[in-house]
Amino acid sequence: MSVQPFALQDVALGDGVFAAKRALMLDYARAYDVDRLLQVFRANAGLSPHGAVAPGGWEGLDGEANGNLRGHYTGHFLTMLAHAFASTGDVVYAEKIRYMIGALIDVRDALRKDPAVLSVPGRFGVAAENVRGSYQYIELPTNIVNTSAAVTLAVWVKPTHAAGGARVIEFGDDSGRYGYLAANNADGVPRFAITVDGAGKEQGVNGTEPLPPGEWSHLAVTIEGTTGTLYVNGVPVGVHTTMTLNPAKLGFVRTWLGRSAFADAVFAGAFAELNLWSRALTAAEIAELQKTTARETSAGVGDLASYAFDETGGGAFADASGRKRDATLRRTWGGPSHPGFLAAYPETQFIALESMNNGDYTVVWAPYYTAHKILQGLLDAYLATGDERALDLASGMCDWMHSRLSKLPATTLQRMWGIFSSGEYGGIVETICDVHRITGRPEHLALARLFDLDKLIDACFFGADVLDGMHANQHIPIFTGLLRLFDETGEQRYLTAAKNFWTMVVPTRMYSIGGTSSTEFWRAPGVIAGTLSDTDAETCCAYNMLKLSRMLFCREPDPKYMDYYERAMYNQILGSKADQPDAEKPLVTYFIGLAPGHVRDYTPKQGTTCCEGTGMESATKYQDSVYFAQSDGSALYVNLYAPSTVTWADKGITVTQTTSFPVEQHTELTFAGTATFDLQLRVPHWVRDGFNVTVNDQIVAQDGVPGTYLTISRRWRTGDTVRITMPFRLRVEKAPDDSAIQTLFYGPVNLVARHSRRTYLELGLYRNAALSGDLLLTLTPVPGKPLHYLLDGVEIAPFYEGTGDPTHVYFRRSEPEVVFGNLRSGVTNPMNSDVSLLDEIWAAAPFKNKAQLLLHVHDTVNAWADAGLLTPADSETILSTAKRATYLP
Repeated sequence: MSVQPFALQDVALGDGVFAAKRALMLDYARAYDVDRLLQVFRANAGLSPHGAVAPGGWEGLDGEANGNLRGHYTGHFLTMLAHAFASTGDVVYAEKIRYMIGALIDVRDALRKDPAVLSVPGRFGVAAENVRGSYQYIELPTNIVNTSAAVTLAVWVKPTHAAGGARVIEFGDDSGRYGYLAANNADGVPRFAITVDGAGKEQGVNGTEPLPPGEWSHLAVTIEGTTGTLYVNGVPVGVHTTMTLNPAKLGFVRTWLGRSAFADAVFAGAFAELNLWSRALTAAEIAELQKTTARETSAGVGDLASYAFDETGGGAFADASGRKRDATLRRTWGGPSHPGFLAAYPETQFIALESMNNGDYTVVWAPYYTAHKILQGLLDAYLATGDERALDLASGMCDWMHSRLSKLPATTLQRMWGIFSSGEYGGIVETICDVHRITGRPEHLALARLFDLDKLIDACFFGADVLDGMHANQHIPIFTGLLRLFDETGEQRYLTAAKNFWTMVVPTRMYSIGGTSSTEFWRAPGVIAGTLSDTDAETCCAYNMLKLSRMLFCREPDPKYMDYYERAMYNQILGSKADQPDAEKPLVTYFIGLAPGHVRDYTPKQGTTCCEGTGMESATKYQDSVYFAQSDGSALYVNLYAPSTVTWADKGITVTQTTSFPVEQHTELTFAGTATFDLQLRVPHWVRDGFNVTVNDQIVAQDGVPGTYLTISRRWRTGDTVRITMPFRLRVEKAPDDSAIQTLFYGPVNLVARHSRRTYLELGLYRNAALSGDLLLTLTPVPGKPLHYLLDGVEIAPFYEGTGDPTHVYFRRSEPEVVFGNLRSGVTNPMNSDVSLLDEIWAAAPFKNKAQLLLHVHDTVNAWADAGLLTPADSETILSTAKRATYLP
């Protein structure tokens, strides 16, 4: 790479907007109970969840698409903790990392083995728990119940979730011949049913009340002759007196506890003492079972089978009937295909993806995307703490993925990666390459190349814009991976594709705040006003575009990448974080929403979306691109103006930047140590009124060229001070597809109107324009509130403030009357196509003095009069008003 970033621990943030936002996220990281995140991993492995409840939303079984993305948030959280520890050195974050890594090691170990009994307190002793999300069930020997026309099933259950159809016991042959006892039917009450001709011909008995979750309940079913009776806690709650079916009529049957042959959820809860008798127990006998174990009742243990579930280890349950019909704990999906597998759900999502042609996130929701977040979290944990266990987990995941994907035909891989949503894999290539850089394992680099989406890479390599209609965040991080593949392989195709792709997004698909996408998708280039809605600028897209820009800059230090970085960082990324504390949620937006009057939602979808995950990371690494060093040590780049201190260990030097930027329009760099190198100061693209630099109070530059670097070469010594001033100017940016739809900037800061109106505000700005062309004088500053103004009674404020106010990022420009220096002419501002007279006059700013302005007004008015756009009288009135007006520089 041409330039190198500094590690987070080498750049300390000073007081300012970045530090304030970060402090809120650090408090969240410190306070949040990570057992809640680990719950879904532990459950998948059949381990105790330690009483924790998953966060919900996308991180749990009850969220969108049945939680098919669960595990992703844990990866983000690990990365956040790694950033927090690297940035602050606070060991509380390292301790949380070590605890989580230890838990994930336990999870992987459990997944490598056959499932083991999780014993919990039972009704009369010990019971066996089936954790929700474990996909575990108990397999009984075949043909236990089909030898008798009369039968009794009796069992204690403690449900932890009221999933409809969850089986307590099921026996059948999967072909429409089955019987079952469910804790909850579609109405939420217990049900027994039996059929030999499918679900439509079930003969059933229903209960009357739901079983209370978290409490022990006794269920029993008796069948004798034509009568079937369902008991709950010893009381008959349902009777079917015309039954023609019984277990003996099913033929060959397998028997399961907790599992259904259909799509019903696995039973979540605990089992205690199951007994099966080859006769119908009396009501009195069933009543006895409420008070003590079956062995101590007049009925005795079941003669067909009897399980106490009092084992405290292993994966088998002893049969006490004397028939030696021991039961075995199983997983519905068997187990991992490779010992490196680690996930919060079964490997079935990965398997199903291999045969999919169209995406369906309710079936398969981006399993390799989730794997990426976990893998990145593990890698970051290792890099931050040196915990070799984290690297072992990460390397193992790469081994597992290689073992799966390397066996698939290239055509299958191309089809998979082209599927919307289901085939999304995030930035996994980048992370795999980083793992390979550490392990040196050739199969890891080979794995990274298996994710090549050739049709996209080839199109971008040749400069063909194919983005219209594509899902933005599915594809942006592909290119960060291509840059890492370029590093590892030297293939120019990867670098060229990434560079070309960037130009397809910036600026033609970029909103003013630096974000991109509308309802998660790209539209045609240049369509901005036509896509403004409540679902614009998905925050993940900005996060990934920042990563891509940073990585491109490292390879080719073009200032355009850092100009974009500043825009997106100082606006969307800062503005996506709410300015308030919360111990339960990170409070980060999913969509920003750029429609007029939109109110930012800082708790979308219960708080565990992809954008809240990346938002956690962003808020703990704000300093990662403030400074860069030339790879050969010959230069230090100052890319962002933010209060901070960089320690350049290789040079034995530190540089402290003192500023309240962007509240103030200058910064100061103070040096400690002695070294010779070039200081490269980024001159922002928005600079219009000079970029002035002094070294030790001596002027070295007054005319830095916008969009370049200003170089200062010298031997730096302790005490050297560089002062930079860069006056801001209020300016507008116009939507390319509608020049009347505009947005305000003051320096790097996108200023927005705060107003609840849901249609465009109409604002005029020329009425008090300065000779420089600065429009700021039209606005009235709000005392005591930096960067806050009033315009026509509407508050104008920085987008980066994370408030709950309705905002107008874009407004409709309205300049109905010719006005100079707040003097109204009474003349309508004429239009020529989509350009007004005032547009043309002020497009020539800056003016050296009033005389130069008046000369330009005279020439422009005459030209418009000659074109028939102004009457002589109106022309004279405009010229007179311009002469009488007072203008500030």
